[in-house]
Amino acid sequence: MAIRPEIWDHLQTDYTAPIRDPLWGHIYLSPAMLHLVNTTEFQQLSRIKQLGPTFLVYPGATHTRLNHSLGVFHLARRILTRLISHADAPALTLEGVKAFLAAALLHDVGHFPYTHSFKSLPLAEHEHLTGRIIQSGEIQHHLKEDLRVDPALVAAIVDETLDADGAEEVLLYRRLLSGSLDPDKLDYLNRDAYFCGVPYGLQDIDFAISRIRPVGFDGIGLDETGVSAVENILFSKFLMYRAVYWHRTVRVATAMIKKAVHMGLAEHVIRPEDLYGLDDELFVARFGDDPYPPFELIAEVGLRRLLKPVATVPFDPIDPRHQAIDDIAVRHELEAELAKELGIPEHRVIIDLPDPISFEAHFPIFEDGYRYEFSEKSVFSGDVVRTFTETLRRIRLMIPRDALGSGAETGETAKELLECTLSAVE
Repeated sequence: MAIRPEIWDHLQTDYTAPIRDPLWGHIYLSPAMLHLVNTTEFQQLSRIKQLGPTFLVYPGATHTRLNHSLGVFHLARRILTRLISHADAPALTLEGVKAFLAAALLHDVGHFPYTHSFKSLPLAEHEHLTGRIIQSGEIQHHLKEDLRVDPALVAAIVDETLDADGAEEVLLYRRLLSGSLDPDKLDYLNRDAYFCGVPYGLQDIDFAISRIRPVGFDGIGLDETGVSAVENILFSKFLMYRAVYWHRTVRVATAMIKKAVHMGLAEHVIRPEDLYGLDDELFVARFGDDPYPPFELIAEVGLRRLLKPVATVPFDPIDPRHQAIDDIAVRHELEAELAKELGIPEHRVIIDLPDPISFEAHFPIFEDGYRYEFSEKSVFSGDVVRTFTETLRRIRLMIPRDALGSGAETGETAKELLECTLSAVE
């Protein structure tokens, strides 16, 4: 299908305002996109660290969600340009293209500190908060008046709970923004690796994007030579979780903050609305001076006064006890019982279990006129994916450093304590 000239002209000539990015070089914005970047809501992302407490382990990891959002926009524009250049490109509209790029830029404006770590808590999804922000205030005004797109269309691309009215184009943009080879993942893996100073997340982005081909309005596929690019992304994701995202110290710091917020919500000391709209400094200020005892955990993370991970066991997905503690409420009950046994405050006992993650990739591969599923051409079979997930997830017991005394036998005592605690699960 021939490229619509107004779309091609827009992508090639309207993006003239450069922003210097340490990862991608110059990121070019249109004047209308620059107005979105200058809004209060978008600028707040510059005060939210992309990786939360990871800087405690990797001091360079102080990059922000604003950096990341610009990178996602940049890669979304490159992916879209590649897509519409293909002979089989679907018939897109100029408004749809601009709405998709705006959605890529704004996809994180609903974030507050530690959002991803709070997935199991009774809080609104950040995509839902983003959808609300997009349809109000400064951002809504600039979308309508400067970019000339319907804010509801942009919101529907980000927040999949919103009605897309069956529009194929919206469904396509959702798949592009959140999929196996999406601009979000391509940016955060590379950006996080760059700022942490580790090699694991680095990707050959140019090659990966060059292998993309459209599959109508169903999303994207890859030429057969692109299989290795996706395998590299999946393996990089595994290594980044192992070395960075779920590093033991990062898990301890994250679990302490999560425990404080969980207890505050459960005991109605705070409401979900108290968290929405905060940045990192406001988050610490809001809870740092609060007399509610569990909130001292938040201040202690900032001072690097962390609980000690005293025992670890691999998560077994077929063990009924382990299945039960996948429920944070069950873990909370066990923590309370264990704290009573140890004679220490309840908030100083944490049983940490990371939320499940996915290494699945679902899209077609094209080779010599034939179409295959990625799983048929890749080493990432179901068994490999399960092994990756099971290798990463760990159940950890975290308590104050002096709660069990000291000595060579302490580690064995802690492991027995964790095993006994798990055995108490009904």
